[in-house]
Amino acid sequence: MAAAHADTAAPAAAATAKPGTDTPALVTGLHEEVPATGTAADAARGHLKAKKSRYRIEDTSSQDLASLGTTTDRGGRQTVRFQQKYRGVDVLGGQYVVRMTKKDGKRTVTGTSGSYFTQLKLPSVTPKVSEKVAVQRAIAAATPQLGSAPLHAPAKGKKAGENPLSGKANGVVVLPQGEGVLARHITVTGTASDGSPVQQEVYVDAHSGFPLLQYSGIQTFGTAHTAAGDTDDAARTETTDDAATDAVPSYVVKGSGTRYNGQKAELNLYKGADGTYQMIDYGLRTAEDPFNGPMLKTYDARGVDAAYASGVWPSGVKVFSSATPEFGVDATNAGAVDAHWAANKVYAYYKNHFGRKGLDDKDEYINSLVGVTANGGPYNNAFWDGTKMVYGQGGGDYRTFSADTDVVGHEMTHGVTQYTANLVYVGQSGAINEAISDYFGNAIDLEANGQSMDDPDSGLLGEDLCTTLSPRECALRDLNNDMTTQKDFIGVTARGDSGGVHLNSPIFSGALWDIRKALGGDLSDQIVYRALTSYMTPLDGFTEGRAAVVAAAQELGAGKAQVRSVEDAFARHGIVPGWETKLGTDTDTLLTGVNTYATNVGAGGGKYAVSRSNEDGSEPYSVWLGDTSGKGAPRQVSPNNGDYNVYASTDGKTVVWADYSSNGVKIMARPVDGGLTKQVDAIGSDVSGLVVEGDYVAYTAVNPQYGVTNVRYVNMKTGEVGLVDGGRPGRISGLPSVKGGKIAFAAVTPDANGNAVLGINVFDAAAGTTTAMPVSDSVQSVGQTAITDDGVFWIEDTDLTDGGKAMVRRAGLDGTNPVTVVPESGSGSLYAYTLTASDDAVTVTQLLPATSWANETLPKLYQVAPDGEGGPKRVSCNRGDQAYAAADTGQRVLWLDGTTGSTDLVKRDKPVGKC
Repeated sequence: MAAAHADTAAPAAAATAKPGTDTPALVTGLHEEVPATGTAADAARGHLKAKKSRYRIEDTSSQDLASLGTTTDRGGRQTVRFQQKYRGVDVLGGQYVVRMTKKDGKRTVTGTSGSYFTQLKLPSVTPKVSEKVAVQRAIAAATPQLGSAPLHAPAKGKKAGENPLSGKANGVVVLPQGEGVLARHITVTGTASDGSPVQQEVYVDAHSGFPLLQYSGIQTFGTAHTAAGDTDDAARTETTDDAATDAVPSYVVKGSGTRYNGQKAELNLYKGADGTYQMIDYGLRTAEDPFNGPMLKTYDARGVDAAYASGVWPSGVKVFSSATPEFGVDATNAGAVDAHWAANKVYAYYKNHFGRKGLDDKDEYINSLVGVTANGGPYNNAFWDGTKMVYGQGGGDYRTFSADTDVVGHEMTHGVTQYTANLVYVGQSGAINEAISDYFGNAIDLEANGQSMDDPDSGLLGEDLCTTLSPRECALRDLNNDMTTQKDFIGVTARGDSGGVHLNSPIFSGALWDIRKALGGDLSDQIVYRALTSYMTPLDGFTEGRAAVVAAAQELGAGKAQVRSVEDAFARHGIVPGWETKLGTDTDTLLTGVNTYATNVGAGGGKYAVSRSNEDGSEPYSVWLGDTSGKGAPRQVSPNNGDYNVYASTDGKTVVWADYSSNGVKIMARPVDGGLTKQVDAIGSDVSGLVVEGDYVAYTAVNPQYGVTNVRYVNMKTGEVGLVDGGRPGRISGLPSVKGGKIAFAAVTPDANGNAVLGINVFDAAAGTTTAMPVSDSVQSVGQTAITDDGVFWIEDTDLTDGGKAMVRRAGLDGTNPVTVVPESGSGSLYAYTLTASDDAVTVTQLLPATSWANETLPKLYQVAPDGEGGPKRVSCNRGDQAYAAADTGQRVLWLDGTTGSTDLVKRDKPVGKC
């Protein structure tokens, strides 16, 4: 064997840097020999060790670099993936890839890529917060969308405090922020209020118990386990078998059924011992090896709610079966025929084009559940939950979601991505994840159904799902789009759409589809697949994704003109280095890169209070105080004590906040004009909705005894502490506001018969009396309160069938003179979710039901006069999230805005009017 090349600080080809690490994000053009004997992982480790000055990886042993496996493609190209560990703990998104060739008894490294974080310096990887506390905090974080969700009465047959969510601890991980943040990983599952499934991946700081990051573990089409350890190279070598033409085992029965589009489809079935023909497809196995290989099964999940099929296997589901090999209309209408036929086509596509053996490349079983519901009604969506495909039954204008081949291809490709680049389903990496699924889902659809790229509808996704609409009217997305980062990128915090995974994916998928139009399906499919499986790693953004595709094109021998076509496609969609700096706003920015999106904003008396961290987000949050005018520099008012100081509020005279530590939560207060910080209260459970005015602090606290929330108040002058509702069983309170010693709050209270009654109440802390506000007898939910000189404002919803519209109401502190400020229906109505008010204006956060992801479905702000005169006006036309609004004096309002791709504290002094 020839001697390895001498170590050099820089390879012959370009090495791309990445912030926060000394290890290059992408190295291409190498030709450096490594030992041909032993495993590929050993050879890759040896290369990284020999080139230490290039890669800056101090420890290349399996303790620091755990092999995730090796794949070998048809050309003899090997890809080794490593998981970075820090003192034995996984680093979230820390993956590094080594690419090699193995020919004629020689191995040669051709390049590397990924994210290896060299600056981690955690003092300890032992958590201080228990699993139990972390689970409680994670569930609380996953429950509301904006920290102030309206209160609903418990469903019939349910008791107050019965949380539809539960949490499971998955150990600890290191978040790669600065020198690293240790977190407990909790998976929260259950059912949302609309019946849709919840599977949130929540990361809770392991020292303070504060939730730092969360995103969906369900990878959906869009509403209208990686193996550890080395594997033998030969064991996972991809083959060139043609899945469509191999002889099949004798026990495979050929049957048929009719697809939703009316076409007859051949189905691979299995005849059971009971004589029935079952939707079990062994037909992709070969006659030479009939007992090994793929098995595709399609299950009847009609009547199963989606929440009970997410992350778990629902009880009672059975494989679709028929007395004859001809499946009838019931199987068609259920979506079983389409799901079973299309799963075969997706498997065959990946096998024939890339030699891939199923989703995990190991030919493990592939399961599809068809016909799930939401609250017993239609579930117009489909998802991959990490182990299986789940398709909604559809309803109204929609067919079952397995009725379109690109949906099946999309969801199964999420599985391929999970077992390769494992792109984290949040922000830009999540948008690339979605884009890859859209690209391959549509490519498979065209091939399986014989549709040409020249067809004007070739780029449509979900176009066959509708019962009455035309394909173009029905489609959820179109890959033949002109969306760019400059005019279409939507800045979203992790709160919404997992940071914009559906909203922004068409920008990246549009570029990929343009490449397919320019280079043809065969070459472009190979390029995108190679980029996904051998270049991309979990935290790649648009810029890294672009570099991966360009490098894959060069590696696969694309000519200069073809590579230029790839680069031009990305440029047309605005994906070029530094594109993020070109995003504009119509607001005044007070603080940039706040990076603490879920911690609220406080404002009042010309001052604001907000939590922020350092630039890389590794520092525990501290509270900063500034002038809402934007004049002067903000100053830190809470200590950097290792705790998370959050939920800041101010009335212009006092700043209060919650201090999260391993010992519980302390409520802290400090005068605005300087002075000592003092603890005014402490609690062992989670808190939210902290407000201050004068001598009084109020906040919503979780009552672990009854599993509900209650509003707790503190008189900072006397030290008096109490609960506005007494905290007795069956009572729920939340969403407080305070002024002049009076605390308004939303409440659920049992009547004489034990039935839950919704209401808005005002508690007089000095007198100890409570006054009920005049809510409607037909009220279905009550929302955020605000007290001003005009009285009490609140949100009230009397009709749950209108998609979420709600009215804004006002009454005097004694409940007299009720006024509807914003109607629930008709002209001037809003999807009111929360509000904030000054003496001069009420600012309402509108949150539309996300039947499809769009800028308009994100939280937007509207302002209205206290008497409602003139109707609501848009506060800002910024794209993206407008969350956690806080009213100051006059019409000035502040909020956390996601338009620029980061989370910024912004303001406007008056509404923009119309957008």
